[in-house]
Amino acid sequence: MKDFGKSDHPAVQAQLDRLAGLSLPEGRLGLDTIRCLLDRLGNPYRSLPPVFHVAGTNGKGSTCAFLRAMLEADGKRVHMTTSPHLVRYNERIRLAGELIADDPLAALLEEVLDVAEGLNPSFFEVTIAAAFLAFSRTPADACVVEVGLGGRFDATNVLEPEALAACGIAALGIDHERFLLAPEEGVPQVPLARIAFEKAGITKRGTSLITQSYPEEATLEIERAALAAGAPLSMRGRDWHSSISETALHYADRHGELVLPLPQLPGPHQGDNAALAIAMLRHQDRVNVASGALAAGIRNAKWPARLQLLAPGPLCSGRKVWLDGGHNPDAGKALAAHFAGQRVHLLLGMIEGKDPQAILGPLAPSIASVTAVPISTHEYQPAASYGADIMQAASLEDALNALPDDGLPVLIAGSLYLAGDVLRMNRERLD
Repeated sequence: MKDFGKSDHPAVQAQLDRLAGLSLPEGRLGLDTIRCLLDRLGNPYRSLPPVFHVAGTNGKGSTCAFLRAMLEADGKRVHMTTSPHLVRYNERIRLAGELIADDPLAALLEEVLDVAEGLNPSFFEVTIAAAFLAFSRTPADACVVEVGLGGRFDATNVLEPEALAACGIAALGIDHERFLLAPEEGVPQVPLARIAFEKAGITKRGTSLITQSYPEEATLEIERAALAAGAPLSMRGRDWHSSISETALHYADRHGELVLPLPQLPGPHQGDNAALAIAMLRHQDRVNVASGALAAGIRNAKWPARLQLLAPGPLCSGRKVWLDGGHNPDAGKALAAHFAGQRVHLLLGMIEGKDPQAILGPLAPSIASVTAVPISTHEYQPAASYGADIMQAASLEDALNALPDDGLPVLIAGSLYLAGDVLRMNRERLD
C-alpha cells in the first residue's frame, strides 16, 4: 500500500486516485520519461528562477527548510518542492511561500496527467513535472528543490546548469539499498562510495557544489564528479567550517566569519544542516542574501516530524511527545545524541524492509520501553522483528494509553509515513 494522499477536496482526490494508478516499471532507470513529459509541457524547468538543488541521505529536507527561511527572511519569494508529504499532497508544492491551494492543484495535476498518457510515468515524475510547471507560471526570486531518491536518476536531475544557483549534498549514509546499491557495471561497489556517486550525480557544469565532510571513499567520488563536470567544489572542513557552542553557531569561509544564533529545530545535527544552507548561499552569485537574513532564517526555519515536540492535542494531552521520521542508522545516532542522559518510551513503526536496529541500537541506553505500532499506509514491521519482549499495539492511541504514568517523555519514530499518521491524528497544522 502506498501513501498517495487523501484530500477532502473532490477534484484533488480524483487526481490523486489517478496518481495512485501509476507504477514504476521494474528495471526502468534514467531521465528519458521525465524529459519527454516535460517536453510535452513546454519544458517549464527551463523557465525557473535560480534553483538551489539539494541531495543527501539525511538532512536534505532540513537544509531546504533553512534555505527557504533564509531567502524569505531577505524578502525573497521562494518556490519549494520536497518529499514525501506528511499530511497533504499539497505540501510537495510550495508557490512563493504558500502551499499550493486545492483548486489550482487539481487543475495542475489534471493537466500533467492528461499530457502524460502513454508515457507510463511514475508518481514522483508526475509530481516533479507538476511542481516545475507551477513554478514556471508563478513569479518568484528563487527555487529550492529537494532530491527525492539518490540523485543521478532522480526526476529533479533534469535541471540544467542555466537554471541552477548551487547544488548541495547533505549528510551521507546507507539507505534505500535496493535502489541505490543495486549491482551496476562501472560504478563503485563500496557502499558509501556508491551512495556518494549517486548523490553527486546532481553535479552540473559550472555550478557550485557545496557539501558536508565525509569519509575518504565518499570524498573521492564527490571530487571525481566535480572535476568531471567542471563544477567548483566547496567541502566542509576544507573550504568552509562550522561548529556549535552552547550559545551560537560559528561559521567561516573565504568571505569571513559569522557568529549566528542556534537553530530552533532541535538536535545538534541541525547546526550542520543550517551551516550547509549558509554555505550554499555564500558560494553562489545568482541570489544575494544579507547576513542578517541568515540569522533570521536560522531562527525561523520549521521542518515538521524531525525531532518535533508535538503541541497539546488528541494524542499527547498531559504528556511530552516527540516525533521523528528517521529510519536509518544516522537518524538513530541523531536521536541518541538528543536523548543522551534521558529515559524515553519509544513507539516505533517501521515500514517493511527497514532495519529496526537502525533506531533501537543507538537509542538503547535511553529506552525505557519499546512498543511496535502500525502504519496506516504501508506494510510495517511486526513486533517480532524488533526483538524479544517487544509489545505490539493495535493503534497509536492504544500504545500511548498503555504507557505507565511515570512522567517520562515519549518518542514516536521510525517512518515519515508514521509521522504523517501522528500529525493527522494530533491535528497539527503544517501550512
